[in-house]
Order: sequence, then structure tokens, then C-alpha cells
Amino acid sequence: MTDASDDSTPAVVTDGFTKRFGSVTAVDGLELTVPAGSVYGLLGPNGAGKSTTIDALVGLVHATEGTVRVLGMDVRTSPVKIRRRTGILPDGFTPYERLTGREHLNAAARANRVTIDTDEALARVGLADAADRTAGGYSHGMTQRLGLAMALVGAPDLLVLDEPAAGLDPHGIELLRRIVREEHARGATVMLSTHQLAQVEAVCDTVGIIDDGRLVAEDSAETLRRTVETEATLRVRPTGSIDRARELLRDLNSVTGVTADDGVLIVQCDAEQETASVIAALERSDVALESYEKSLPGLEQVFEAYTDEQ
Repeated sequence: MTDASDDSTPAVVTDGFTKRFGSVTAVDGLELTVPAGSVYGLLGPNGAGKSTTIDALVGLVHATEGTVRVLGMDVRTSPVKIRRRTGILPDGFTPYERLTGREHLNAAARANRVTIDTDEALARVGLADAADRTAGGYSHGMTQRLGLAMALVGAPDLLVLDEPAAGLDPHGIELLRRIVREEHARGATVMLSTHQLAQVEAVCDTVGIIDDGRLVAEDSAETLRRTVETEATLRVRPTGSIDRARELLRDLNSVTGVTADDGVLIVQCDAEQETASVIAALERSDVALESYEKSLPGLEQVFEAYTDEQ
């Protein structure tokens, strides 16, 4: 594999990508650019066009109109070259029941024309003890881990993960996040398609939101939060009288609510940018603060604001 971090060419570019299935338009003129070396989270409600877009990247479907380029190559003319530089964990990955985990990894290595240490590869995803068990006896979570291990074979330049956390327990989810971070640090581009917003918030540096087959928003999760007019929360712990602090906060125009919980005031502000003025007002008063913590609007609120999931 090449070192993706040395290539300024975007990992994925769709130019007017449209895909129709009969009278149904699954993707409608999608303009998407995934920078090389990024961790890109692709979000959207069911039926938004995420899976069709992922399928187009790996050559399972072709554009009705427009073009799709992966690692600088057109998916129509260079499917084999793209496949050898791309690792894919498809949604609903199903292994061959009669093959062991080790046999799956060996088959993936042969397909990619690479040599791997299967024990090391399976240990990385927590399947060392199940290497020689047939996959038909794997749990759903173990199956996902096996699919992830196969996607990682050959250190791909682009790693495409479609609903990778499905079936994983908390330990499996933490392992997934660690592997995504390790692949990013190696220089790979990771594209994560999911409806689990917590996974995107944990690892992605860029978020794209698709609705009705179109890209409706794209930026960092932090920046997208700031585009949505939602309340922010402050947790304030005063050193003195909590009643005095609560009285002062209730008089501020930017505060929409104040409640107390075990010595901590939970303050609702009408916008994220107003939290700074609340803290400044407290510091100007005779209320001393032991600590305070700001909680920004969740990505779920951002998602709802940009889609029809109201």
C-alpha cells in the first residue's frame, strides 16, 4: 500500500453523483469530498442514500449520472486498483459459516496479494482465542470484529466502515474507536457511515449529513453545533451560598432556567455563546466559583435540525 498521508489527492470525490433505481432516486447530485488522511463521518436517516453512496465507492453500483473517484481513480475504469487499496466492512457483513477466522483472514490476504500475521491480525480485534473456530459459531459482535479484521488486511489507504458498531458491546466499541484512531495516525483515511451519533462524535474530525440523497451539511462536529440554535448547559459549583448564586442567575436575560443538584447549579442558556456572559456575570458579582463545566448541544440535535427526523 502507499502512504496515504503523502498524497494530497482527496480520498473520495463524488461529482454530481446520482443513482436511480427505476423511478426511485437514491442519491441526487451528491457533491462529496473526503480529504486524504481524515476521519469522515457520513450521517443520514434511513433511506437518505448513505448505503448507496458506500456501495458506489467499492464498485457495487455505478452512477446513473456524475462520477465517483476513489484515491484519485474513477471507480468505473480502475475497480481492481481501488479495491486493493481499500478496506471495507459492509453493513450486515456475513462470513462463511464453515471457515474459521484464520481462514477468512488468509483468504483476504490472498485477494489483496499481501502476507500477514493472522494471529496478530485477529488478536488486534480481540479474536485471538477464536482464530480456529468456524465463523458459524461466532456471535454478532465477533462477526463484526472478524469483518473489521478483514477490512484492515494490507494496511489500506482508505478504510470504509458501514455501521461498524452494530452488535458490539461496550468493550468492542472502545476497541473499534482505538483502531480507527490508530489507522488515522498511520495516515489512512477512514470513512464511517452510521446512524450511531456517539461513534461519530468520538472519532470523526469531519461530519457530512445526507438527506434525500443530497449533502445538506458538512463541517466539524463542533462547527455544526454552532450553526444550530439550541440551548447550552452550564454546571456551576459556587463556593458560598447556592441560593445567592441562583438568585443572581435567574436575573440574567440569557438564562432560561436554573435548578440545583447536590451543591451544583444546572444553568440553561438560550445559546452556546451566552455561557461566557453568564460566567462573566458571576465573576463580577460577590459569588465565588469552585468550578464550572459547559455542555454543548449534542450532535443528535444538529442531525435533527438538518434532516426530516423531527
